[in-house]
Amino acid sequence: MMHEIKDCSLILEGGTFRTVFTAGVLDALMEEQIKMPYIAAISAGAINAVSYMSNQPERTMRVLTTYRNDPRYMGARNFLKEKSLFGLDFAYNIVPNQLDLFDWDAYYNYPGEVEFGLTNAYTGKVEYKSAHSMTKTCDILQATCAIPILFPEIKIDNVPYYDGGLSDSIPIKRAIEKGYNKHLLILTREPGYIKSASKTNQWATKLFQKRYPRLAAAMRHRADMYNETMQYIAQKETDQEAFIFKPDRPIKSFESKVDQMKANYAVGYEQAQKQMPELKMFLGIG
Repeated sequence: MMHEIKDCSLILEGGTFRTVFTAGVLDALMEEQIKMPYIAAISAGAINAVSYMSNQPERTMRVLTTYRNDPRYMGARNFLKEKSLFGLDFAYNIVPNQLDLFDWDAYYNYPGEVEFGLTNAYTGKVEYKSAHSMTKTCDILQATCAIPILFPEIKIDNVPYYDGGLSDSIPIKRAIEKGYNKHLLILTREPGYIKSASKTNQWATKLFQKRYPRLAAAMRHRADMYNETMQYIAQKETDQEAFIFKPDRPIKSFESKVDQMKANYAVGYEQAQKQMPELKMFLGIG
């Protein structure tokens, strides 16, 4: 039985390969035919959102595990051709359009509103783009996933963009702006996680300071922004306005062992199955 929810948003955090956990949760939602009216997704969270929109269970997990260690998908030699650790044409064009076919018709006909957050390199601010306006070379998806240094800037309408997580890691406030007061969040960090500025982030910030000073400022304040958002979300959960899935253990962002990726997926899937009765009550379909 199809459940078209009316009054709850779905918020998807990024996290590179940590989001195999997200894939597990979303596959459980698809099995229950739960359709959310509004989705806000960031970075690799958006990669999961597209297969949810196209109603293709197991596709995200299949693609990630099949191509994780394929140098065409991810490898240093991609820097020579595309200035990217990830093979942009391979990952965002060849895979969905030739190797593991993506259902574009179902995607474009998804009945809810879906937005992906991108960071404008000029302003350092988040911008939300409609997922339904994405081209078949996944321009918006590339942009929201464009981790500085590991990706080049991705231009849309001649504006350079980077990873949406730099300016809005968990876009719950965007959902509130859209009028939603209840939120289903799929997070990819373990309970108690506190973000701190990594040495890599500090180095990248200095590298972008001259060319994109406002982007550099966003990168500099990212950890504080993330931690403040997590406190805000915790209060929403206390107020029974948020239902949260998150892994009960740390997951590596760049996990390369396929067996471990499958295990991380299983954590999400099994958690969602176990908590499905509670979730349905929260959504008003229990």
